[in-house]
This record gives sequence, structure tokens and C-alpha cells, in this order.
Amino acid sequence: MRTIDIAIIGAGPAGLTAALYAARARASTVVFEQGIPGGQIVTTDWVENYPGFPKGLSGQELGDLMLAQAEEFGAEVQSFTAVTSIKPADLDFIVTTSEDEEFLAKSVIIATGAIPKKLGVPGEAEFTGRGVSWCATCDGALFKDKVVSVVGGGDAAVEEALFLTKFASRVHLIHRRDELRATKCIQERCFANEKIEMQLSRTVKEIQGADGKVSGTLLASTSGEEDLLLPLDGVFIFVGIDPVNTTAIDLVELDEKGYIKIDHDGRTNWPGLFAAGDVTDSELKQVITAAAKGASAAFEALRFIDEKVCSI
Repeated sequence: MRTIDIAIIGAGPAGLTAALYAARARASTVVFEQGIPGGQIVTTDWVENYPGFPKGLSGQELGDLMLAQAEEFGAEVQSFTAVTSIKPADLDFIVTTSEDEEFLAKSVIIATGAIPKKLGVPGEAEFTGRGVSWCATCDGALFKDKVVSVVGGGDAAVEEALFLTKFASRVHLIHRRDELRATKCIQERCFANEKIEMQLSRTVKEIQGADGKVSGTLLASTSGEEDLLLPLDGVFIFVGIDPVNTTAIDLVELDEKGYIKIDHDGRTNWPGLFAAGDVTDSELKQVITAAAKGASAAFEALRFIDEKVCSI
């Protein structure tokens, strides 16, 4: 069994920032990421609200830069390696991976993030990958000169609708309320785009298909109007996120939505176990707040280790 100072679960902005701070403090640091490092940000076409980049940059570029910086200071990032369990061992933790490796960590930071919610309507599962998607950056180019819809009314949904106008001939933006929730400046760009057509006060009742792929969506009204059938080729869903909390669900306290409860500095209810980023109950879920919380969690994890050593 390999002994390390800090194990970080997840290589999104929170995890990679935590890794940067921990590695710079000369703590032996291993980051476990079940997919590609960078987190959800790598699926974002353009990031224009992260300080230091006045002209913006792609989510993939920002994720790559964060990864390179953490590794530059000595953090070890294990991609495509899931953590299957975290078990307390006296004052330490045994971290087991999908590769059947075990690590004895003096402290653990959970930064597993969150995943997009599903609608739970007929046709959604059947046509996933056949016209139903949760990633416009990944799949948008497949819908060149076609008609698509985006479901949602927040920042992510409106930004993805704008991105899809680069490819699609028409983008229907479907939202259950009579107005969008997105930031005003993003809304202004959306309303000014002639390719985007609003379907407000509507919800998706069913995703229909033909010949093994999406052919349309049946929309119900939240304002008493009749159902509406939209013929289209793709459905992109952005209606919120669910926390990825399974690795520590038996150890940490969760709120009513499943997010890990933390204090101001990223401490959970279990000593030595910290959390940061979208998996936590922090209100604002943005790249900059994830990074800030990752830094705080790493600082407190380092202090926890130092205090543990001094008490021995």
C-alpha cells in the first residue's frame, strides 16, 4: 500500500486547484479522475468570466492549463481512475481505486463535481446518443444545418443555445417559465440572435423519434395552451446538475439535495475529510468559486496534517 499526504478525488477546477496548492506546499499529492481532467469546464465552448483572460478562452484550454500547472509543481494526476471507496483507518484514510490499488492518505479532498440532470421523459433514454445530448460542445457539429432544441433557461442552457447557432439552422430554446433565468448580458445576446426561437412556458412531454434517431419533441404548456409538436433533429438538455457524492456518502453529511455539507473552509463533518467545488452545498457554482474552494480545502488539509503530526 502506497502512503501519500493528500488524495484528491476529482480533477475539475476545484480538484486541480487543491492539487496545485498541496503540491506547492511539498505535500505528496495524488489526484484521481475517472474521466478526462478538467471537469465539466472542458465541455464549455467559451469561458469569458475567469479572471486573467480578458478575451476569454475555451473550457478545454482552461482545463489543460490548470492540469499543467498542478503537474508542474509535482501533483500526480491519474486519469481514467475512479475511486471505489474511502475508508477511515485510525486517523488516516484508505483510498481504493478501480485499478484495485490502495493508498493510505493522511487527508482526503472530495472534488467529484456534479453531472447534468435528466428530464425523465419518454424517449430520453431511448434516443441518448441518437439526437439527445447533454454536451453541445461535444455534439454540436453533428447538427450542421439542422434544427435542434435546448431545454433550460439558466446560463448553461442559453450559452449552449448560442454555441449551437454556429452549426444548426434553427435552435428552439425551451423553458418552463415565461422568462429566462440566465444572466442579463447572456440573455441579450440570445434575444439578438436570429437563429434562436423561444419556446417559453413549455416543458418537454416526450421526445419522439423515427429510424432510430430523434425526429421531434412534444411540448406541454405551463400556461394552459395546447401541446405543441416541434419537428427537429436534436435535443440538448441543460436543466441543472446532481452531485456526484457516492464515494463518501457513508462518511459525510449531505443536504436535502445530496450536496456535501462543508463549513467556510471546506471541512466536512469527518475530521481530515474535506470537499470543494460543485459537489458541495456552496451556493454559487462557477469555475472561480470551485477554484477558490479547492484552495481553501487544500490549505485546511495541510494544516490538519501538520496538527496531526504535532500531536503524535
